Amino acid sequence: MKSFKYEMHTHTCDISKCASISAEALVQFYKDQGYSGICVTNHFIGGNTTIPKDLSWEEQINCYCSAYERALSYGQKIGISVFFGFEYSYRGTDFLVYGLEKDWLIRHPDFVNLKLKDLLAFLRAEDGFVIQAHPYRESSYIDMIRLLPRNVDGVEAINSSRPDFENDRAKEYAENYDLLQIGGSDNHNGYQKRLSGIQSTRELTNIKDIINAIKNKKVEIFVDYL
Repeated sequence: MKSFKYEMHTHTCDISKCASISAEALVQFYKDQGYSGICVTNHFIGGNTTIPKDLSWEEQINCYCSAYERALSYGQKIGISVFFGFEYSYRGTDFLVYGLEKDWLIRHPDFVNLKLKDLLAFLRAEDGFVIQAHPYRESSYIDMIRLLPRNVDGVEAINSSRPDFENDRAKEYAENYDLLQIGGSDNHNGYQKRLSGIQSTRELTNIKDIINAIKNKKVEIFVDYL
């Protein structure tokens, strides 16, 4: 039976300062690997982005979404689906947010001013689907590991850019709190030795379809070794 593979966590150098691959090159990479689709989840405004801070909110959102829109256009040209998401960061604690599109972001300039738990509650109340990314990641700039099991829909149980120890803890975290699980590569550069995502026995046509498939446990996490 054919499997349809979807990458859930990627970055492009157009928006994420820490990335080194363009929107078009990223899409081409996943097309070459046989994937059915990818989610572009660049670091959001206020995070590690290239977006000038002196722009109006609407201008910032237009700039932010431009890499996704280029990826979408290129994906349509070569035959791979491209979906929108964003990675919201709070002092090194990161959340992948799906289901809230450009128009919603333009209409809600003040959500970034909310306290973290209120922000997450608001996103979910607005039909956003919130996944805590790489919850056990450690780095010099992260002051503590924050776990918010009552404030998210699920956990990135496998992040193929992180060591197995962290992923094992993330999976335990998800299982202990009965949270949904996804995989993602956190891909910043294109080629990397290990990739992860979700796979389905049917094609997923839009981001709401992906969210529903995850919620109904109709997808599986996979890991690819290149």
